[in-house]
Amino acid sequence: MAPIIRDARTEDWPRIWPFWHWIAAAGETIAWDPDTESEQAERIWMAQPPVRVFVAEEGGRIVGSAQLRPNYGPISRVANATFLVDPECGGRGLGRRLAQHVLDAARGHGYRAMVFNAVVETNVGAVHLYHSMGFRTLATVPRAFDHPRLGPVGMHVMHLEL
Repeated sequence: MAPIIRDARTEDWPRIWPFWHWIAAAGETIAWDPDTESEQAERIWMAQPPVRVFVAEEGGRIVGSAQLRPNYGPISRVANATFLVDPECGGRGLGRRLAQHVLDAARGHGYRAMVFNAVVETNVGAVHLYHSMGFRTLATVPRAFDHPRLGPVGMHVMHLEL
């Protein structure tokens, strides 16, 4: 069954938190403090407009979430996004579906481009996905991300014209 992607609601947070926490605690792909508590994580993730949050729901279970937000001030027509897929549900195309949904929403909001400013270079699945969707790696900041097993690794800045 293909997931339904919809706008997140406040009551979705308890079903997002388990995989948000797992991904943050693993410390391998997202630049969040692994010790972030649920209440603080909810404020970060479920922020109010202009941030828009989506969930992928499958059979009543939330299996992924994405956050779309503008950059600030004079670059507010360039969007930024973050994607989370429950690790138990990886490898099924959920990340691609969420990313396509967010890109379509960004176009619908009139954004001119999407920039990912912190894609960990060792997150090869995400890097491959974004390249396959037309993103270009503009730069790699060497040794910017402290990977828990590999030590300092690079962080990509990626861009797609919308």
